[in-house]
Amino acid sequence: MWKRLTKVYRCSSSLIKNFSSEPPRKTSLFDFHIQNKGKMVNFGGFLLPVHYGSENISLSHLHTRKKCSVFDVSHMLQTEVTGKDRIKFYESLCTTDIAGMKDNTSALSLFTDEATGGILDDLIVTKCEDHLYIVSNASRRKHDMELMIKRQEEMKKDGYDVNTRFYEPEELSLIAVQGPQSARVLQTLLGNSLNLNEVLFMTTKMATINGINVRITRCGYTGEDGFEISVSSENIVKITNLLLKQPDVKLAGLGARDTLRLEAGLCLYGNDIDKTTSPVSAMLMWTIGKRRREQLDFPGATKIMEEFKQGPKKKRVGLISTGRIPPARQGCLVHDLQGNLVGKITSGCPSPSLNSNVAMAYVNTEFSKPNTPLTATVRGLEVPVKVSKMPFVKTNYYTGKS
Repeated sequence: MWKRLTKVYRCSSSLIKNFSSEPPRKTSLFDFHIQNKGKMVNFGGFLLPVHYGSENISLSHLHTRKKCSVFDVSHMLQTEVTGKDRIKFYESLCTTDIAGMKDNTSALSLFTDEATGGILDDLIVTKCEDHLYIVSNASRRKHDMELMIKRQEEMKKDGYDVNTRFYEPEELSLIAVQGPQSARVLQTLLGNSLNLNEVLFMTTKMATINGINVRITRCGYTGEDGFEISVSSENIVKITNLLLKQPDVKLAGLGARDTLRLEAGLCLYGNDIDKTTSPVSAMLMWTIGKRRREQLDFPGATKIMEEFKQGPKKKRVGLISTGRIPPARQGCLVHDLQGNLVGKITSGCPSPSLNSNVAMAYVNTEFSKPNTPLTATVRGLEVPVKVSKMPFVKTNYYTGKS
């Protein structure tokens, strides 16, 4: 069983650490990154590679789009929830209709604020036969642990059966295998342990690679077909080396991960969504199940549904610009053609796939229609941009449909 694969930490308030005062931590692949000339930076309290050696972010990005790359994402918080009231417990925290999910399927969900309806974190919830498996953001690790602990203690006092376990990166690692060749590469290692044709986008299966127990979830953060592999940290280097021995596989770092997710129109917490943005303005209402909307039984439900009915004042949109001009980055202001301030950019970069500049921004709703011309202030210059649909590039998720 999954919970027997690795040593775990039981959920208790004594586990909460003052992460902000600690030096950055190392994942179990840290030495591996150094050996492979990874340029390390502090990200979410962990030392992780931006890129490797002389291969720049653009080359790594394009390799992922064309072939296959491996990313270390062990900094993400992996959590397991057990007990007969686990679904009631987690639905009291997030927006997803977990009860309506099939076993071994995953869904993007949100933690929302009870008072404001703002987004506290985004996460992937996986419903398994006897537990829930959750992956949430490293930068929100302390917050998410406290949120779950507080709610668990409240429910236990009322007699509910729920137990939460947090897996530390020193115990359980997570890597992402992304790109059009990822299924071929991974299937070679899985052999008869698992047929990946039966694993659709946002589903999970247990399997073995060279006798090592792994969880395989078909998902990712690039817009390409791909998988996240959760495995005991004592075996993560072995699994990573096996992947890298396959043709067309390379390591990729945070730089390419960011440009890939932006091309795919995916949010980064702290940039594109935070507690000041709502699921309505962030265009994430699809994460809230129909039953949850009707029952108004998730945190901030009344506030969120009122905004949904009235319509948001601002919307998250894509922006695109062409020509030899600098890219608009986070914090750049957006104006209409008359010079009126109408929004602000939250993420931006040159797009290696499109050979243009792309960005996400929140703009006043009346300016959110695709192809609306606007300008962004970049280094004191007003750069012409236009509103674009997202994703900027076609996604290639494997749904089993031809």
